[in-house]
Amino acid sequence: MLLQKFQQFMYGRYGGDKFSLFLLVIALVLSFLGILFWPVTLLADAVFLYVLFRMFSRNTGRRFQENQVYLRWRFYVGEWFRNLKFRIQEGRRYKIFKCPGCGQKIRIPRGHGKIQIRCRKCGREFFGRS
Repeated sequence: MLLQKFQQFMYGRYGGDKFSLFLLVIALVLSFLGILFWPVTLLADAVFLYVLFRMFSRNTGRRFQENQVYLRWRFYVGEWFRNLKFRIQEGRRYKIFKCPGCGQKIRIPRGHGKIQIRCRKCGREFFGRS
């Protein structure tokens, strides 16, 4: 019976999403940091109240837009870290040169000494040490 009452109360409200979960984790981390620095607990409480506000909000369109902005931001940050990991892994095996003519990036295997590099895009030739 209590569950049914809660379901009736939540009807038409936004509820939880990925952004609310992220904010909840931030609030928990801030509350643990509040053990060391007491003013941080006020910030943790404010974040937690914002999470509750988002969950019980009836303006579902606005909350959906906020969640989409968060998901887009999370995707870009994740892609940046994936690209960083890829560049670190590739940097061990290859040296990346930039063509002085067109700016095209050219990947050359390491360990070949001083070599002449020809850009496939503009045809310019230049020297580099791999």
